[in-house]
Amino acid sequence: MSEGIKVVSILGEDYSIKAPDGEDNTLLKAVTMLKASLATTKQKYPTLIGDKLLVLAALNLCAEQIEMQQRHQQELDRYQEQVSATVDVISKAIGQP
Repeated sequence: MSEGIKVVSILGEDYSIKAPDGEDNTLLKAVTMLKASLATTKQKYPTLIGDKLLVLAALNLCAEQIEMQQRHQQELDRYQEQVSATVDVISKAIGQP
């Protein structure tokens, strides 16, 4: 097997995946996250199998990612407002309009 290629098993299927240099750990973490999502989804919907289970788990992960991006953007906006308010206070304190 070539260096950088990992074989991962998901839902009983083996996949040979080549990770970019230095990204092996990220790939393994992603596989672990997907397997955890599959297990959680399987607990909630025990009758789902195969592709339907995989698609629902992937959609759940995507929804979590979107929610995190929205929270991150809200935090960035809040910090930007705080920085702007601080700059205004400093500008007034040193007499700049």
